[in-house]
Amino acid sequence: MTSLSIKLSSPSFTNNSFIPSRYSCDGENINPQLDIDHLPEGTKSLALIVDDPDAPKGTWVHWVVWNIPVTLQLKENQIPGNEGINDFKQKHWGGPCPPSGTHRYFFKIYALDSLLDLPDDTDKFRLEKNMHHHILAVGELVGLYKRDH
Repeated sequence: MTSLSIKLSSPSFTNNSFIPSRYSCDGENINPQLDIDHLPEGTKSLALIVDDPDAPKGTWVHWVVWNIPVTLQLKENQIPGNEGINDFKQKHWGGPCPPSGTHRYFFKIYALDSLLDLPDDTDKFRLEKNMHHHILAVGELVGLYKRDH
């Protein structure tokens, strides 16, 4: 793994702050905009994994995307690349929807030195395994969410 760091941010929430409900199962359930800075030279594609390590049955995967064209912004409510299978057994953004308490949502962006040839049913583990030797830099943004029950 590399020590290079990508700056990942969102105009919708700051690191370690609450994600607005419009991006959750309580709202429109659309992905938030993500802004990317400090991509290393040689970046050929991006990959994104969003997961929740606080889920009751272990880490819950909300979004898996690869072969994202090199860009400085992933737009709100947009499919930026090839989407894999999340833990909702769906191929798109699955917003925060914790059963109880406040959960953390890790948005992890990866700068890769190549495109990845992966099947449509790729999950987080297959993506991680296949991109392992192609990672040039990584960035992370953490959002919080708690449902109003």
